[in-house]
Amino acid sequence: MTADAASRVLEDAWGHIPQTRETTAGLGSFTRRRIERAIGVAAGFGCLALGLQALLTSFAPADEGPGWHEAFVIATFGTLALMLIACFIGRGVKVFAGIFAFVYFVSLVLWPIATAGSTPEPGTEPWIWYLVNVATVAGVLAFPLPMQIAWTILLPLLFGAVRLAQSGFARADRIPVLLDVSFALILGGILLTLAWVFRSVAANVDETRMRAVESYGAAAAADAAEKERVAVAALMHDSVLAALIAAERAHTDRERGLAVAMAREALTRLANAEQDPEEGSDAPTDAATLAGDIERGARELGVDIQVERTILGEHPSVPGRVARALSLAAMQAITNAVEHADGVGLTVSVRAVPQPVRIRIEVRDNGEGFDLEAVPDDRLGIRGSILARVAAVGGTASIASGERGTTVRIEWREAGA
Repeated sequence: MTADAASRVLEDAWGHIPQTRETTAGLGSFTRRRIERAIGVAAGFGCLALGLQALLTSFAPADEGPGWHEAFVIATFGTLALMLIACFIGRGVKVFAGIFAFVYFVSLVLWPIATAGSTPEPGTEPWIWYLVNVATVAGVLAFPLPMQIAWTILLPLLFGAVRLAQSGFARADRIPVLLDVSFALILGGILLTLAWVFRSVAANVDETRMRAVESYGAAAAADAAEKERVAVAALMHDSVLAALIAAERAHTDRERGLAVAMAREALTRLANAEQDPEEGSDAPTDAATLAGDIERGARELGVDIQVERTILGEHPSVPGRVARALSLAAMQAITNAVEHADGVGLTVSVRAVPQPVRIRIEVRDNGEGFDLEAVPDDRLGIRGSILARVAAVGGTASIASGERGTTVRIEWREAGA
């Protein structure tokens, strides 16, 4: 198979995949990109709700010392705002989520220092508590899976440690802090699991789609290669065999020159086999011209026949590509009759009627006949050069063969006939 044919196959396979901005970046991440976008938007709305709750709580009297509170609020909520914007617009989500997660982690580490000397009220949570799961979600958006798991466990435990350190590990605060940590771990675990499930499903869908496209590409490539093989084989059978028959029957200088010209044409057509086989003009060709083409082709094979013409109306015409296909199919039938039946009783007739146009070509011989079903599949003189060629232009071909001879009937009807 040629490189151009392989390229056409891949383009055809690609054409079966929806082409959007997400897919142009890579077929293998078609669904994953959509899932990531959905996770980002959902995380944005959830973090916005918790962030507003934390912001409102931050207006209450603060546990942090002078200067610490303002710095924490500006740094934490500023980076959170950037993360939310990134989630909603779908750009830079990993970067800004990672920045917020880092800033929140630093805030937790510095919390005991910032709240040194203050005593928290039992049963109340500081504003930074409402952002624990926001930070775990940021980790889910920004980090790889192993670090997501570690981050989801680390942040609630770190919050519990700094909260107990702030209260001096007072007995009254242990149970409330333990409940807060448990709640954060459970909620963070659920969010992490949901994200992992959606991403796994998306990855499986993308992998399945990729395998399907590869399978389609392989099947299409095999089909294109088979079509190319059939086309080249039919060309070899038509042109090369005709040239060999002409060479075998050549006895005069003129006949030898004609055989050489046929061989040269066969080699030229073989060299151009990768091009469109329907070369030439598609201008209408009338039935009389078609009959004349068959007569000339037969004479080139050394067979002098007179085509019987039954043409009704005024010059019934068919498209040029159809005329070429019918003429080549008839020539193949004549070649078969000469090769296998020695041309005994060979006759050719062309019947044409107009409005709508109908063309019928019959090639008959009085040979011994043959069994069409017994012809090997790799013999393309009938299947490829007659049946398939006529079918390719919307016509039909049938072969009746018996002890009294063989009749090849080729028909083409104008659309709507």
